[in-house]
Amino acid sequence: MYRTPRVLRRVASPVALIASLALLAGCASVTPIRQLLDDPARYDGKSVRIEGVVKGSAGALGMGTYQVQDNTGTLTVVTKSNGAPRTGDKIGVQGIFQALFTLGSQSLSVLQEQSRSFP
Repeated sequence: MYRTPRVLRRVASPVALIASLALLAGCASVTPIRQLLDDPARYDGKSVRIEGVVKGSAGALGMGTYQVQDNTGTLTVVTKSNGAPRTGDKIGVQGIFQALFTLGSQSLSVLQEQSRSFP
């Protein structure tokens, strides 16, 4: 019968834990845009991830704004450092959701981009 050296067991356990946490962080759940827009107070100021297609974009000097549309709705994304992606790009965006104001049944909300990926 083979016995694992004690030193190897001490190292393997923390390495497995770190690898598991890194995997979970990379698989951040995607929030449907409709869910954000239907309950903006719940998500205001919180970090969320959305995925969809860029429907319109404008940018200059590294800053920009663009709209991401998934199969549930459309949300405006604001970026201060990455510029705006091209219209038609499939994109994933992690950022801080901001519910700016609600007037009757209409609300204005944006996502302040922290990072983006092209899945």
